[in-house]
Amino acid sequence: MLYSKVTPEQKRIRFRELLAAGDIAQFPGAFNPLSARLIEEKGFAGVYISGAVLANDLGLPDIGLTTLTEVATRAGQIARMTDLPAIVDADTGFGEPMNVARTVQEIENAGLAGLHIEDQFNPKRCGHLDGKNVVDLDTATKRIRAAADARRDPNFLIMARTDIRATDGLQAAKDRAKALVDAGADAIFPEAMATLAEFQAIRDAVNVPILANMTEFGKSDLFTTEQLQGVGVNMVIYPVTLLRSAMGAAERTLESIRAEGTQEAQVGSMLTRARLYDLVDYEGYNRFDSGVFNFRVPGE
Repeated sequence: MLYSKVTPEQKRIRFRELLAAGDIAQFPGAFNPLSARLIEEKGFAGVYISGAVLANDLGLPDIGLTTLTEVATRAGQIARMTDLPAIVDADTGFGEPMNVARTVQEIENAGLAGLHIEDQFNPKRCGHLDGKNVVDLDTATKRIRAAADARRDPNFLIMARTDIRATDGLQAAKDRAKALVDAGADAIFPEAMATLAEFQAIRDAVNVPILANMTEFGKSDLFTTEQLQGVGVNMVIYPVTLLRSAMGAAERTLESIRAEGTQEAQVGSMLTRARLYDLVDYEGYNRFDSGVFNFRVPGE
């Protein structure tokens, strides 16, 4: 009932333990708080909160239009609904190093287990689009150094994402990853790797956990967890999968209503009323109400 009783500090410890355990951890992307609860129920290790999803949910493209306040608020709403650790995409940190420092503390305050900061210019592009530009090494490392210095909980995870593979090649990605770790990154997110061999190359270059982004319609094939674990990946995200699935179903239902004058043909694929009530724990709230209002108002 209400929110998770697991504290953010406990979730951060759990996240660190997951990354150190040796098995690959799957973090599907939640597009709202209720989907985070569903991710937990289905037995996943954690929840990912995509910057693209947060932007798209507002009807915006993923080009750096969202603000720190919007991201921290929505990420906090999602994270508080689950006992799982949740991490969020913080884009380029919403500004210069001092802004990055504030971003870290605001995301900490929101109850997240960690975030990632990328090395693109602002305004940024989706990591699997062409035409990206990355900042120079000095700027990239200053962002990560500011993030690492700003955190107050040592278990809050600072992940560095690098998009340099698309612009300068794999060797540049390996060199950038090493420099970001030296600057204080606890983990590396090498964006838009083309092959398993490229993930292996990043694995060999750094001694911190690495993340694989298995987004549909992107630069990478949709590798299995077994394949990714075989090349040393510690964590895999599916950032937009649930949003795409939900919006695809919504579009089909609207088309059916428009064409047939009723939603009847789509009802069989919908979440039932009983299942929805189960997810939002109607029964728990009902028990709580009964326990509080267990008296009678005396008559005159």
